[in-house]
Parts: sequence; C-alpha cells; structure tokens
Amino acid sequence: MECDKCGADAVLHAAYSGLHLCEEHFCASVEKRVRRRVRDDNLLPDTATLENPETWVIGLSGGKDSVVLTEILHETFEADPRVEMIALSIHEGIEGYRDESIDACRKLTTDLDIRHEIVNYEDEFDVRMDNVVEDDPENMSACAYCGVFRRDALSRYATELGADKMLTGHNLDDEAETALMNFLEGDIKKIAQQFDASLGPFDGSEHDQTREDSEDFVPRAKPLRDVPEREVALYAHLQDLPAHITECPHSSEAFRGEIQELLYELEESHPGTRHSIMAGYEELAALAATEHRGESTSLDECEKCGSPTTGNICRKCGLLEALEAV
Repeated sequence: MECDKCGADAVLHAAYSGLHLCEEHFCASVEKRVRRRVRDDNLLPDTATLENPETWVIGLSGGKDSVVLTEILHETFEADPRVEMIALSIHEGIEGYRDESIDACRKLTTDLDIRHEIVNYEDEFDVRMDNVVEDDPENMSACAYCGVFRRDALSRYATELGADKMLTGHNLDDEAETALMNFLEGDIKKIAQQFDASLGPFDGSEHDQTREDSEDFVPRAKPLRDVPEREVALYAHLQDLPAHITECPHSSEAFRGEIQELLYELEESHPGTRHSIMAGYEELAALAATEHRGESTSLDECEKCGSPTTGNICRKCGLLEALEAV
C-alpha cells in the first residue's frame, strides 16, 4: 500500500476514512487530532498568561494512551509559558504489573523533563489491590474498588497540585464504550453529568453550549478521545515511546468486555461506527445537561475525609470500612 498523501509505504489503512498513510503522515494525523481537540474544547483559555499559567495535571499510568497523550502535549506546549504540566501516577499495589508501568512513567517524564508525582494506595489508604481482590468484602469486581480509590487519589492530588484541569488518556474506543454502556443503562442524568465533568467544551470555545463549572472537583478533559485505540498503539510503537502495554491481571469488567466485542464487530462491518456514536452522544449529553442541571444533588463533606459526597461518608471511606472489617 502507498500513502495517499505522498506515495511512500503506508503503515495504516484507516477504514473509517479510506485513507492509507505513511509513518510521517500518520503521526502528524494523530497529533493534529489531539491539538484540534485542545483547541475546540478551549483547554487553554485566553486568561492563561506567563504570569498566570494554566496548570494541567496529566493522569500518567504508563500505558500507551497516557504516554502518547503526555508526549504530544509536551511536544505541543513545551515552549509555551502559559502551560505548566505535571504528570501524576497511581500505584495500586499490584505485584508484577504496576512496578513496570511506573518505570515507564519515570523514563518518559525524565526524558521530557516533566515534573512527576507518584501516589501509592498503600500510603494513602493502607491497602494494596492484590489484598483487596483477595478479601472482596463487597463481592465486587476489582475494577469497582480500584476505580473508586483511583478517582479519589487523582482528584485530591490534582487539587493539592493546584490543577486547573485534569487530563486523561481516554481514547475513542474507551469513550464509545462508555457512551454505549450509559445509553443501554438508560441513565440520562449520568450522561448529563458526564458532559459537565469531562466531555463538554470549556467557556470561551466556539460551541453554543459549554460545561458548567464545579467548585467541588477539578474539571477533566480527554484530548485523545478522537483517536482510535489501535492508532494510539501504533503511534506509541512508531515513536518508540516507553509504554507498558500489558493488561492488568485483575481486570474483570464483564459488561465493558461485552461492549468492546460488540463495538469491534460493528466497526469491522461498518467503519466509522465509533465516531458516529460519539458525535451523537456528545450532542445528547449537551441536551441532557441543559435539561437536568437544575436537579443536581447538593454535596456535603464526608465525615471521615472531607471529600464531597451525597451521604454521611463517601464511597471510598465506605469501602475502606468494609475492608477493615474483614
């Protein structure tokens, strides 16, 4: 195959667009989509200056997605004094898995000269995921526990680091799967909340509707969400990035796995399905946000840790209590 743009040997055929691209034009395409998302969602507002820069905390796991996101953002904004980037990694306590990915994080951040912070579940919560999975007092999947602890750690440390935004490496496949799961579950309020939490553009963008600011959480953004997972992996390989591409040994999200298989089959038969899902979902989320914002539940402080919660104690503290009782 030849590249449709220059005639060189192609490294990718993107069935959804019909394009064959060589290494140079493929990598440029990935970078362009990330930068366009940053621009379209107004991640860097006009108020950011040399004297008052934006602080972006990047959730860096060491996997291909977060590594590629960090690399492209660094390449784009390294010389821009309006942006300060901090990489934040979470060590869950998974023997033979997370140590290697943390090594990849350290190598990348050292190569790029980016500040790097590491948070350990053991230090923060006095738990290790290997032990949590063994005890399992709530009879839940490992991902259910880990997701609660990870979100808490990321949110708290993003706040402590003075983040204006938390950026994560969710790719197109991740987002299309989440969109389809939320739709099948019929939770419109959850879809509305996702618009304000991570999908909607920020104030100052050219979009008619922007997300509503929250004083309780650092807003999240996903600049990689227009790029399919396969292309993220190829980019990491071609750029020789230190990504740790191994699945977590405790990964067990059965419903998401079924959705992954469904989307894979649909994309094979109907290229562009993931893009179509996200285009419609983002519009639906904007409409849902408009309809349900006035119904937001007020948040109190957790009696144990002070985190925002709708009850007396937050979900994280509830799980820690259950683990302590085992």
